[in-house]
Amino acid sequence: MLPDLAPANPGLPDSAGHPAAPALTLAWRDGLVRLVLGWLVLGLLAARQWAAMADQWWNSSTYTHVLVVPAILAWLVSQRLPELARLAPRAWPAGLVLVAMAATVWLAGSLAGVALVEQLGAVLLLIAAVPALLGPRVAMALLFPLAYALFLVPAGDELVPLLQTITAKITVWLVHLSGVSARIDGVFIDTPAGLFRVAEACSGVKFLIAMVALAVLAAHVCFVSARRRLGFLAFAIAMPVLANGVRAWGTVYLAQRWGAEWAGGFDHIVYGWFFFAAVLAGTLALWWRWFDRPADAPLVDVEALLSAPWLARLEQAAPHPRATLLALAGIALAVAGWAHSAAALEAPLPERLAVPAVRGWRVLPDAPTEWWEPRAAGAGRRLLVRYGDSAGHRVDVFYAIYAAQGPGRKASGQGEGAVRIEQGWNWFGPAPGGAGFAADRLHSDHGLLRLAETSYRSGELVTGSAARLRLANFADRLLLRPRPTALLILSAEAVPGAPEPAASLAAFRQAMGPATGWMDATAKGG
Repeated sequence: MLPDLAPANPGLPDSAGHPAAPALTLAWRDGLVRLVLGWLVLGLLAARQWAAMADQWWNSSTYTHVLVVPAILAWLVSQRLPELARLAPRAWPAGLVLVAMAATVWLAGSLAGVALVEQLGAVLLLIAAVPALLGPRVAMALLFPLAYALFLVPAGDELVPLLQTITAKITVWLVHLSGVSARIDGVFIDTPAGLFRVAEACSGVKFLIAMVALAVLAAHVCFVSARRRLGFLAFAIAMPVLANGVRAWGTVYLAQRWGAEWAGGFDHIVYGWFFFAAVLAGTLALWWRWFDRPADAPLVDVEALLSAPWLARLEQAAPHPRATLLALAGIALAVAGWAHSAAALEAPLPERLAVPAVRGWRVLPDAPTEWWEPRAAGAGRRLLVRYGDSAGHRVDVFYAIYAAQGPGRKASGQGEGAVRIEQGWNWFGPAPGGAGFAADRLHSDHGLLRLAETSYRSGELVTGSAARLRLANFADRLLLRPRPTALLILSAEAVPGAPEPAASLAAFRQAMGPATGWMDATAKGG
């Protein structure tokens, strides 16, 4: 790396009398070239994740606010340019440890088939490259922008069921407070004007995520006091949740006076980014008087960075710019090779699936009252069969087996399994399940109730926990061990005059015996 030919300086005034931009030193030119090359290598490693994130930013209304995050990051860096000009970037080989840790996160997400972890790893790789290629002092000067880059990860959909429940409880509490009788069951609210459901789109998750991103930015820019920052963040997180509950209550309340159709139309007009803008403006207006950062205050204490002894100790190792960049590329190639080998794993599957006999039960030719078929995208083999016994129990059994888990074929992925919204089936709430099963109540658009119990299998593991399945899949891919993954769903509908769904499922599980025995018997068809 060439040495600096001149010290960094704020530049001479231009013809208008304004300070010119700081001159770009050779150290900064070398450092920026290293950073661009490093980001290019890491970007190619995680190209699939960046493409998936960009698709979500552009096409998912939950994450459209992320489109402005790159502009915010550029603005945050521009605010620090005078301070950055006083620092000398240098390669920091010890920073490769951070790159390796970020690569491990990316690899773990890839091996486990968890898109969120993969995407987090992709962003962390670019963040970790900054201290490795520009040094710890520059990284500390850019600490907040680097941390804020985490908002590039499209995360938050996992909160939808929780926010649906919270919104429903706030709504029914306000409905009772306003003198209207109502009964809540999961995310459904039954009122004299009709049955209302807090749908996924009405959970308020998109506004909460966007509010958190903007609130973190405002807390950094507008406050100096840590206590005020925390108070503002807590308020900003609570506000969209409470406001969404009030909005949902308003829809239900107006429906009692003007009808559900009129209230729904009014809600669609109000519920949008206008609603979010009003909540955001109200939050900022309430906290305006407590903003304590002077407008001209620098965002970085560069004198503290230049004099910090611990940073000096970190930089004691002699810099090796090219070796550091090559080592970074080596890390990327190593994890890419491991991920590629794991992705190529395929377990053998039976030629076809048999329909196992169950003592006391027979296979029925009739169809359910409302068609129901779970989703199992990417499964190599599928089976859907209806069993019945002499006591009137009816159970639909769905079985799918996968040669491997990965993009487009995840037994526990979002949108997979028993809940089929496109078929008119909605999640109603959790329910008690049998051993090794997780149970959910489903509600059709026509008012039919269905109970579904889901179990996963990988090797000897049989569980109703999606998290445990992902850990098992991760271990298999980490050890490059091909194993099939199976999905088993038992379901019964609530039909007048028939046994309760829970009783039907319990009777079938008792007659079926261990779920592994039934699963193994299906493979005898091939």
